[in-house]
Amino acid sequence: MPELPEALSRLPFSVIFVVKQEPMSILGKIRTAAKSAFDQIRNEKFKLNLLQAIPFWVASAITGLVAVLYARLFALAERGTAYILHTKAWLLFLISPLCFVTSWWVVKRWSPYARGSGIPQVMAAIELANPKTNEKVNKLLNLRILVVKFISSLIMAFGGGVIGREGPTIQVAGCIFRKINEWLPGWWPKISKRNMIMTGAAAGLAAAFNTPLGGIVFVVEELTRVHISYFKTALFTAIIIAGLTAQALLGPYLYLGYPDVSHLSGYVFLWIILAALLAGLAGSGMSKIILGIFRWKDKFRSSTQHVLFVGGCALVLVAAAIFINTGILGSGKELMTTTLFTKEKYAAWYMPLLRIAGPLFSFTTGAAGGIFAPALSAGASIGATLSGWMHLAPADTNILILSGMVAFLTGVTRTPFTSAILVLEMTDRHNVIFHLMLAGMVASLVSLLVDKHSLYDHLKYQYLHAVLKEDAVAEVKQHAGESTGKSPGDSAEEPAG
Repeated sequence: MPELPEALSRLPFSVIFVVKQEPMSILGKIRTAAKSAFDQIRNEKFKLNLLQAIPFWVASAITGLVAVLYARLFALAERGTAYILHTKAWLLFLISPLCFVTSWWVVKRWSPYARGSGIPQVMAAIELANPKTNEKVNKLLNLRILVVKFISSLIMAFGGGVIGREGPTIQVAGCIFRKINEWLPGWWPKISKRNMIMTGAAAGLAAAFNTPLGGIVFVVEELTRVHISYFKTALFTAIIIAGLTAQALLGPYLYLGYPDVSHLSGYVFLWIILAALLAGLAGSGMSKIILGIFRWKDKFRSSTQHVLFVGGCALVLVAAAIFINTGILGSGKELMTTTLFTKEKYAAWYMPLLRIAGPLFSFTTGAAGGIFAPALSAGASIGATLSGWMHLAPADTNILILSGMVAFLTGVTRTPFTSAILVLEMTDRHNVIFHLMLAGMVASLVSLLVDKHSLYDHLKYQYLHAVLKEDAVAEVKQHAGESTGKSPGDSAEEPAG
């Protein structure tokens, strides 16, 4: 302890303590007042529920803030790509491969489980969130993944990658909720780790799209394997807080806007069914091709092969953008808003092919980036192209575009109700809810002809297998090191036989 001045050293110790603690007196008073107010609550059950709710509230507010920051940075990255494309497009032949390879390398070097959408990782984490395998969840949800997810996807978006920010936002939210749960002191009332992750995923989706009902339905239809009554209060409050936090910074916005779907034709249901059939098959077919590319890439044995593949994907996308149509690049939100809200309602016959090819050359690189928004834009292009072939009226064209969005997303995710509710909340067109649900159900049924499982289900099992295999290999190495007197890190091999 440093020497005190002579005058101060003659004071009683209690006075010295008060003097030295004065800078902390304000914080101390706040803590004392909060604890005093909390202790005055006589209802023990209410106190318990309050303590259990606080982590959800804190995590939800942080999720809303992070989602807004991510949305603004992602939009800035896409605007940067558009600026280069319309000023010196040839630069993309240099910038895009560099961005794609850098984005892939960041994930490979720092956090392999940050690649791709993030939703399969959250699904796998929920499966592992039990007393036996709970420690393995940290491989899929941690703060390093949060940072790498941000960096990799933003670099990818600046390079023109056909990715979205919604899936990554869900994994980022899962990381936040998971970490808040881990930081709780030992005396805090226990909170279900699985419910915390599921609630975080719902809050992330709600904040990303500004779709609170979509977040709830997403948990029920895609994520949860337990009855929602066990955590419905936490789920609802988390979505409300995350959504209100995002709205406080971005305003009460709609992801798309208010398309005109009034005065629809009496026979429009026939066209909706046709659009749903085509879009559902296209979405599930694209997922099947993506999985095939992943299996082919598993045969790569060197980083050079990966670099050549990733750089080649970037060059193909840039060439298609410059020589065919620039609409192939980016998340595709501009295509959706153009066809829904301008007179350019009909898409060229090749636009659906481009919007399907975009995720094939972006999502399969191994970089971070979602597939929600690209799937919606691919479905919109199918609806707009089909409407152009039949020369439908603007209102009928709009409902076909929305139905195509629902159907294509359903083909990828196999969540018809989530897809319908998301598109419904993006546009605030409640009068067409039955049209959108019809599109989702038709797409869900026709997708079974291609594959019985969704893209997310396949990827979830891959992540589960990878996590469990890593631990099994680590245990084998540890036992081998103990039996031979070597450390697990020794690379020397034992003689055969």
